[in-house]
Amino acid sequence: MRIDLISKEYPPAIYGGAGVHVAELVRVLRKQIDVKVRCFGDDRNEIDTFSYRHSDHFEGQNGALQTMSTDLNMFADIAGADLVHSHTWYANFTGQVASTLHGIPHLITAHSLEPLRPWKEEQLGGGYRLSSWIERTAYEGATGIIAVSDGMRKDILRAYPQLDPQKVSVVHNGIDLEAFQAADNPDLVRANGVDPDKRSVVFVGRITQQKGLPYLLKAARELPSDVQLVLCAGAPDTPEILRTVTELVEELRKVRDNVIWVEKHLSRAELIAMLSAATVFACPSIYEPLGIVNLEAMACSTPVVATATGGIPEVVSHNETGLLVEIEQLQDGSGKPLDEAKFVSDFANALNQMLSHPNIAEFGKAGRARVENHFSWDSIAEQTISVYRKAINGIA
Repeated sequence: MRIDLISKEYPPAIYGGAGVHVAELVRVLRKQIDVKVRCFGDDRNEIDTFSYRHSDHFEGQNGALQTMSTDLNMFADIAGADLVHSHTWYANFTGQVASTLHGIPHLITAHSLEPLRPWKEEQLGGGYRLSSWIERTAYEGATGIIAVSDGMRKDILRAYPQLDPQKVSVVHNGIDLEAFQAADNPDLVRANGVDPDKRSVVFVGRITQQKGLPYLLKAARELPSDVQLVLCAGAPDTPEILRTVTELVEELRKVRDNVIWVEKHLSRAELIAMLSAATVFACPSIYEPLGIVNLEAMACSTPVVATATGGIPEVVSHNETGLLVEIEQLQDGSGKPLDEAKFVSDFANALNQMLSHPNIAEFGKAGRARVENHFSWDSIAEQTISVYRKAINGIA
């Protein structure tokens, strides 16, 4: 069985959860089957891994057109594969056209959905309309779709109601249990401006609307004065959201100390050190298919306070591994809270409840046990190969 796996992100160029997923999935799949990775950008020094760029003619053109040009450069090389597996809309065009061209099944793993990110139209205009068209066309034509959570599966069927539910299966994201575990590294924590001997609420994520950082910054006004708020946040989607977050940080610093903003991309060692040192991990997302970062925090034995949206409730067990904050959301695709003040207040209350819980360490232990029992990559590899076999047999 030869699988050609298509992804924009691949080490060392990873900036989001989809890239982490692809890297780990390839690592475990290659123990059992032939996997060729086709990714974007600079050459990789890895066997059976091939990089592609857009053609020179598209230099300076719309980013979606550059993506399509990169995809076009992959098609011929996919000949001979038994199945093509694409991740995110950046790769969906490659997958669907290669499937048609070579007569092989196309499997999609859904990490996000363009209809649920309508704010991208403000950012990208025609590029967003193109990415939405690519995604819709690929989903409608694909042999099968893997959702990373049951919540994501429901979102897919709502966004694309014409799909046959039978072709959408669920295989959860996973976590590298050996790499991610609690590590006491106070010097590395201090090097990022955080005092490991003081309590802290830590956020890790890109600065995008879906990650909900502005709501956390408003909720943080209610945190005890001795608690550090640590924002490991960078890679803003737009200048506008960066400006919003910057203004909220500045306003918060006027009323409290201990607001630390780490804008750089953390190495894995730094991330593990920061998560391990955290008293509570905060995930105020308003859209999250699963939330790998919650798995990473739990693997480091850190309690999680998170929004009860998307696939998050499949990861965070309420009153066991952390606390879930309920949210009523607009159904226009934006996911914004219907009552922002209530959501902010409820999130603040949950953070304070967790910070003051007499048995807080037990939540961390339960989180580690949960990821060990339910989110190992070896198990996910077996499930994925099973989906591959069904797709290949269905085509034959």
